[in-house]
Amino acid sequence: MSATLSFTAPTAHGPQDVTLSYARLGAGEPLLLLHGIGHHRQAWDPVADILATEREVIAVDLPGFGQSAALPPSLPHDLPTTTAVLGAFCAALGLDRPHVAGNSLGGLLALEMGRDGLARSVTALSPAGFWSQAERRYAFGVLTGMRRTARALPLPLVERMSRTAAGRTALTSTIYARPARRSPEAVVAETRALAHAEGFAETLRAGRTVQFTDDVPGIPVTVAWGSRDRLLVPRQGVRAKRVLPQARLVRLPGCGHVPMNDDPALVARVLLDGSRPQPASASRTTRSTVGL
Repeated sequence: MSATLSFTAPTAHGPQDVTLSYARLGAGEPLLLLHGIGHHRQAWDPVADILATEREVIAVDLPGFGQSAALPPSLPHDLPTTTAVLGAFCAALGLDRPHVAGNSLGGLLALEMGRDGLARSVTALSPAGFWSQAERRYAFGVLTGMRRTARALPLPLVERMSRTAAGRTALTSTIYARPARRSPEAVVAETRALAHAEGFAETLRAGRTVQFTDDVPGIPVTVAWGSRDRLLVPRQGVRAKRVLPQARLVRLPGCGHVPMNDDPALVARVLLDGSRPQPASASRTTRSTVGL
């Protein structure tokens, strides 16, 4: 079910009214899903129905992305503010420390929520914040180029390109390892989402100094990385394991930066496993990390 929710967020800049768009389905323990920069909540569609068989799934459009308006002018689109907004969003929905999973920017936000005591478990798919400065500049350059292209392409051309595997590859191969599997309708929608994302520029600017350096103790943490991630390269997963020594590190063979569409069954299994109580042995790196 798609809906919007207006609530007051107690940010460092004072209480502010915010409205977010989200979809909610399934039953079970709550699992909050957070997408990456320039994307929208529909990025989770390939795995949402699988997850909903065991979890109450809440997929949200981050502030300034998808159908969610940008934050009020007095609020920056930075990590502390967005984390506080997401915490207030969960409280307004009556979610007591949900499981949280995120991809890219969403993975970083999930880890922030875990560190701030707002999540009962965290699963981060190719999370931002474990880059070197050269890797960050490369990723930001690619994202800026993708945004520029999305804004320059006329909608009829995007629709025409999306009807062929070659066109879908041209539009989305940076984030998907198997772009031909993405439906034409989804490619058009996410290209438009990138082009019209109000929060893109400010969120990107706020990320220039971001580096995730703290552990997230006391809760299960899973970090998963696609073996064919071309945006945030897989070696960043090894750095994440050093920062998060108790985390389960999982390799996603054949998957790109946004792995949900590349291998829905595998990603759904990782998300479900990550939101279950972890045995004591989970502090070890799993066998699936070999070659990461």
